[in-house]
Amino acid sequence: MSCTLRILTVNTHKGFSLFNRRFILPELREAVRSVGADIVFLQEVLGAHEGWSRRLGHRWPDAAQYEFLADTIWQDFAYGRNAVYPKGHHGNALLSKYPITQWDNHDISLNRFEQRGILHCTLDLVSEPRPLHAICVHLNLREHHRQRQLRRLCELVNRIPEDEPVVVAGDFNDWRGRAQRLLAEQAGLREVFTHEYGRPARSFPAAWPMLRLDRIYVRSARGHAPVVLPRKPWSGLSDHKPLLAEIELEWEDGHYRTTP
Repeated sequence: MSCTLRILTVNTHKGFSLFNRRFILPELREAVRSVGADIVFLQEVLGAHEGWSRRLGHRWPDAAQYEFLADTIWQDFAYGRNAVYPKGHHGNALLSKYPITQWDNHDISLNRFEQRGILHCTLDLVSEPRPLHAICVHLNLREHHRQRQLRRLCELVNRIPEDEPVVVAGDFNDWRGRAQRLLAEQAGLREVFTHEYGRPARSFPAAWPMLRLDRIYVRSARGHAPVVLPRKPWSGLSDHKPLLAEIELEWEDGHYRTTP
C-alpha cells in the first residue's frame, strides 16, 4: 500500500512583494494553484489587518489570506496566529486536500520582536492506515533562539507515535546549517533536499538565492524529486523561493518504509 503527496512550502511575505511595494496575493494564489500541491505550508500569512484593508479597499479579500488562498482547491485549512498587533495578526497556515482532524498551535516566541509558532495538524489520508502529521514552522533569526525552538520541535515530534508519518516544513532561518544534525539525532527527521542532493536548497533571497533557509523534513516517509520553484513568477511573489517535493508513504509489514 502506497500513497504519494505533493508538498509545497512558501513564505508568503503577508501577500506583498519585496519591500511591500505591491499587493500580490491574487497572483500568489494563481501561482500556488498551478503547482498542484496536496498540502501547502504557509508562513507569514495575514489573518487580518485593518490598515491594509482600508488602504486597498475592494482589492483586499473579504476572507482571511489563508482562506483566500485555499479557495475551492484545498477543502481544509488551519491557521496558527503568532504575531498580534493593534491593526491585525499573522502566523503560519496549512492548506490541505485531506481532512484536518485536529490542529494545535504551539507558541515558541522568545522575545516580543519575533513572535513565532509551530502549527501541528493531523490529517486523515482516508486510504492510509495511519494519520499524517503536518507541522508548519517559522523560527527566529538568532542562533541561540533557534536552538531552543528546535529542541521544542524535537519534543513535539517525539510525542508522535513512531508508526505515524511526519512532514515538517517551513522557514527555519537556519543560515548557519545547524538544524540538520540536531533534528536527525534527536527526532529522526531527514531533510529531503539533503537526502537527494547532499545539501539543503538555496531559497533566499528569491531573486538571487544564496541562503538555505527553507526546509522540508520527513519521518516515517520518503522524499522524492524535491525542487526549488523557478525564478519566474516566484521571485516577484515572495522574498523566499518556494520548495516542492513528493512525499511517498509506503505501508509494509505493519510500518511505513523510510529507505529508498
